[in-house]
Amino acid sequence: MFGIRNVPLLLLLLIQLLHGGSALDNGLALKPPMGWMSWQRFRCITDCELYPDECISEKLFRRNADLIVSEGYADVGYEYVIIDDCWLEKNRDNKTNKLVPDRKRFPRGLNVLADHIHANGLKFGLYQDFGTKTCAGYPGVINHMALDAETFANWDVDYVKLDGCYANVSDMATGYPEFGRLLNSTGRPMVYSCSWPAYQSELGELPEFESLKQHCNLWRNWDDIDDSFESVMQIIDYFGKNQDSMQPHAGPGHWNDPDMLILGNYGLSYDQSKLQMAIWAVLAAPLIMSNDLAQVRPEIKGILQNRDVIAVNQDSLGIQGKRLLMKQNIEVWRRPITPKVKGEYSYAVAFVSRRTDGAPYPISFTLKELSLINDNGYVVQDLFDMNNKLGVFRAESQFKTRIIPNGVNFYKFTAL
Repeated sequence: MFGIRNVPLLLLLLIQLLHGGSALDNGLALKPPMGWMSWQRFRCITDCELYPDECISEKLFRRNADLIVSEGYADVGYEYVIIDDCWLEKNRDNKTNKLVPDRKRFPRGLNVLADHIHANGLKFGLYQDFGTKTCAGYPGVINHMALDAETFANWDVDYVKLDGCYANVSDMATGYPEFGRLLNSTGRPMVYSCSWPAYQSELGELPEFESLKQHCNLWRNWDDIDDSFESVMQIIDYFGKNQDSMQPHAGPGHWNDPDMLILGNYGLSYDQSKLQMAIWAVLAAPLIMSNDLAQVRPEIKGILQNRDVIAVNQDSLGIQGKRLLMKQNIEVWRRPITPKVKGEYSYAVAFVSRRTDGAPYPISFTLKELSLINDNGYVVQDLFDMNNKLGVFRAESQFKTRIIPNGVNFYKFTAL
């Protein structure tokens, strides 16, 4: 059983049926959300004596909120500062049953932190879990959903990530939509990030995309990302293999989420960092960094702040791209974007090398092979170097590129 302050499951199902015709409809996340989240880099570090600059605390989130502004991330669109797991006391308040932020690490509560984030022109995000406990063992929302939704609104939360540990997967189809409805009913606009399909996928179940679109602004589709190139490529493969079922359901207000950007940590080289950024742009993925912004090297910061790649990710059409083909171990990923000229889309095209032979690999395609058939052709520019204008190409033109092993070349084909 699960519910709102011990409401039985049958009654909760009735409530959901009564509200079944009303979508989340919060007007948020019309473009993929951009921001910063603590989990991948800082996990559940709670010892502030040993790790004063890394522990999950008010200090950590104030500092990274300040860095988003001072280091220029806010200028290119990053706006959410999101606390992930391990921010809570182990027990709810004895008298009110409300969630309690850890008293040592968040001694002034969360409103003060929210005020600081908002004063920077940013937005405040918070993690919780649909189950009896969060993944790290702190109190979950089960049996307290209405109370917790109202608490988040009172704490001036702008973004809620709801995980699914310690929960019955069979209850998620009703419980996640109900919590989204409760968030919406507070009157405070809160982006709602669901983890429901990630838990379904572990059981080999197909996500209920129509319900996800109706009730969630974004949703995790699969496994957590780790700080490694192998993990990035496994996620890319999952999205490629399942794109026909996933891609049609992404769009303004509701996005597939392949998980955090790990650029700036330990696991990716410079070129592998470009690869993750490019494919996340093609996938219309949320761009949620998880790194130590004080330690990001200038060349990685340049990738994270590349306005032309971000423009692809944030394209107003909101069409998720797909893997088009593979040729000689080079994958081609393609996304329709603006401008649309006389009914013909422009495109962002990423060439991803799965080769490991140690040398840049030259390859050639006709534009027709890439399904680029605009009669007037396309102007082509390198999205990682927009000064590199490659000229005009038409359907029968040969387009040649040379890609390093485990690297990416990323181009914009602007329709004429």
